[in-house]
Amino acid sequence: MSHLPGSEPTTAGDPGREETPEQRADRNWNELLQEIRVMQIGVQIITGFLLTLPFQQRFTQLDDAGLALYLGLVVLACLTTAVMLAPVSLHRMLFRHHHKPLLVSNGDTLIKIMVGAIALMLTGCLTFIVHVVIGPGAGWAAGSVLAVLLVLILLVYPLLVGRWARRDGGTGSGGPVDDDLSGSSPTR
Repeated sequence: MSHLPGSEPTTAGDPGREETPEQRADRNWNELLQEIRVMQIGVQIITGFLLTLPFQQRFTQLDDAGLALYLGLVVLACLTTAVMLAPVSLHRMLFRHHHKPLLVSNGDTLIKIMVGAIALMLTGCLTFIVHVVIGPGAGWAAGSVLAVLLVLILLVYPLLVGRWARRDGGTGSGGPVDDDLSGSSPTR
């Protein structure tokens, strides 16, 4: 395989991979696009759900707090969609300008913002639905519980996995679970 000068294969980014910086940037960009595709469906469904609500009969019975919560969710859904489109816009602006590493770095930041925005949308939607179905107090309680769970799932757990990976050198053998899942080990 021939390489451009200064783009010799390296394993500096990912142990076990021999790829040029350009190949790594292309691979990372493709992985980011896959993550966006996964999130896109959920955001579209939630946004569609929110946009149909004013056409429902019970919508006119919303109290002021419910209406404010609903409008905040619509704004959040629109902003989340805009953040989701930002990597595409960025790609269009940087296309053929040889800035793929910059694109990947900014795409990574935008995806982290998307995850946070989606978590807020989920929390807000649960709060809103429970608010309408049961009442405001139950809505805020349900939303608070979900917010805590989402922080644990989407922030604390990935931080712990990152710590375990750094501790064991990325071999995947770290973590709170015993490596021998079969329950039998030669020392037992």
